[in-house]
Amino acid sequence: MKTPSNLVRLTLCLALLLLIPAACDLNQLTASEVAVATVLSTPPIELRGEAVAGQGLDAGLPALDGGLPFDAGVTIPKQTLVTLYFGNKGPGLDQAPTGITGASVTLQEVGGPTFTLEEVGDGTYALGDAGFAYKSGATYDFSIAHNNATYLAEVANVPQEERVPQFHPAAGYVELTAGQPFAFTRPEPPAGQNSPLGFVSVFPVDSSSGKGDPTYTNLPQTPLQFLKLVVAPGDWTKQQMEIPGTAFPLPDKNYVIILQSAKLGGPKSSNLFTGSAIIAGAADVAIVKTRP
Repeated sequence: MKTPSNLVRLTLCLALLLLIPAACDLNQLTASEVAVATVLSTPPIELRGEAVAGQGLDAGLPALDGGLPFDAGVTIPKQTLVTLYFGNKGPGLDQAPTGITGASVTLQEVGGPTFTLEEVGDGTYALGDAGFAYKSGATYDFSIAHNNATYLAEVANVPQEERVPQFHPAAGYVELTAGQPFAFTRPEPPAGQNSPLGFVSVFPVDSSSGKGDPTYTNLPQTPLQFLKLVVAPGDWTKQQMEIPGTAFPLPDKNYVIILQSAKLGGPKSSNLFTGSAIIAGAADVAIVKTRP
C-alpha cells in the first residue's frame, strides 16, 4: 500500500504528465537543485531621427547589452543574451532559491560548438562575447558540474522571430499618449502548432532613465511563477496581448517594447528540480515615442 507522501508525489506527477509532453521523473519532483536559463536574441534595431523624443536618446538597452550607445540615427546590431541561474530551491515554491557558486557551466548547440559561461555572482552564470549566435530550429543543452555531480537541461527546436505588424508602422515608430495602453496581435502559428511563449518587456531608453528597470514585463519573477510557466503556460501563448498604460508613464519619452517568442525546455537529468525552466527565443522590437 502506498504511503500518503508517495500518493501525493504520484498524483502530482500524473498532473504534470497531463500538462507537459515529456516523461515525468519522480526524482525531479524532489530534487533540491533548480536551474533557470535564458538564450534570448534581439534583432538589429534602427532608430530614425524623427522617432527621438524631445529629451533625446543616449542610453543603452538595459539588461540586454550592458550599455551600447542608442543615439538618433544609428542601428544597434543584433544581440544574444545567455544566462543561467543555479541554486538550491527553498522549502516552499514561494521562496527564492539560494544561489550555488563555484559551478562549471557550458552551453552546447547540439551538433555544434560548446561555450563556457562565466560566473558573475550569487549563482548566476553568463556567456560573454564568445562568438555565440542564436539559430532558430536549434537544440541547446546546458551542462552544470558541481561537487562531483552533473546537471543537464535542454531546450529543443527553438523558434524564429515573430513579426508583429503593429510594431512596424510606416513612420518607423509607435506614437502613444503617455499612460495609454498598447494592444497588438501576434501572427498565427504554423498549422498544427501552438504559438510560442510570448515574453513582453518595456524599457525606458532616454538620458534621464539610463539603465533603469523595465516599466513592464510579463517574465516570471519568482520560483512559483516559473513553475506556473512550466505546468500552465496559457497566459504566455495568447495571440491578443495588451501592455498596460503604466508601461509608458511619462510624456515626451522613448521606450522600447521587446517581444521574445520563446520555447520552454527543462531538466534532462533526474537530479534537477522539475520546475527548472530553460527559455530560448528570438525577439521583435518596437520603438515607442510618447506625447502629452
